[in-house]
Amino acid sequence: MVKKSLLNNSDVLNIAAKLGFTIVGFAPAQELTKETDYLHEWLASGYQAGMSYMENNFELRKDVTKILPSAKSIISLGLNYYTPENYSGDNNKGKVSRYAWGKDYHLIIWKKLDEMIGRLTEIDSSFEAKRYVDTGPVMDTAWAARAGLGWQGKHTILINRNYGSWFFIANIICNTGFNYSKIETDHCGSCTACIDACPTGAIVKEYVVDANKCISYLTIENKSEIPDEYTGKFDSWIFGCDVCQDVCPWNNKFSKVTYLEEFMNAGNKEFTLDEIKNMSGGDFKRRFKESPILRAKLKGLLRNVKFILGED
Repeated sequence: MVKKSLLNNSDVLNIAAKLGFTIVGFAPAQELTKETDYLHEWLASGYQAGMSYMENNFELRKDVTKILPSAKSIISLGLNYYTPENYSGDNNKGKVSRYAWGKDYHLIIWKKLDEMIGRLTEIDSSFEAKRYVDTGPVMDTAWAARAGLGWQGKHTILINRNYGSWFFIANIICNTGFNYSKIETDHCGSCTACIDACPTGAIVKEYVVDANKCISYLTIENKSEIPDEYTGKFDSWIFGCDVCQDVCPWNNKFSKVTYLEEFMNAGNKEFTLDEIKNMSGGDFKRRFKESPILRAKLKGLLRNVKFILGED
């Protein structure tokens, strides 16, 4: 006889709310056949640029029981990070993507997920789970869409009808069955604002982004020089880019300010270009100790600044 779980949707929703998660959804741990087929096509087109790791662990991406054999469900969570501040518009300053203005979201969300799993285990000692925040072989956005958190916009970022797209996604793979969420329908309609506004034409068609052309990729993950063809198109972005989200009507109408001080601190919003040029390795590590900007390394950040300035 299979033991019935002591957990239900309400337990998860209550704990998630107390931990500050903005959106919660539930999806059955079924294979992501359609999503991995699309990923195969995207990779075959070479749109992954230098992110070769996306070609690995396909079976794990497709079937989460390869990660957690007892998996029955995915609990998908969204954490709002939006702050209403704007950039100065000073051409002598380099802009940073909004998600990286404050503390590294991984450090914040990992802690919350661990606490959440601990609380759920207190209710049901048989609860088993593994958690992910875009750092493992889990298709975070696909699961969030399956769990009803929103729909993938034409820029491929998940959009929620109540919050827009300014939220981080986290997923918990677990061995418990739940009442599953309704999948959200696509509400982009005929809008092409994100496609029209992309400075480098990275959204090559609806729902398809070519990382080779994406400013976020070129300034963060990219280990090579930035192609000359993008000269004059970066609009002072030195770490990431938010253009496609900034122009989205759903964000213009429904963005809500985060309650988390770690995200409200906009200390890393922008920097004078000379400040970065004069920064030592030690200064860089101290300044960005708990910031996502560490990912670019000082070498990458300097490359970005020099590209904007037109320096070799």
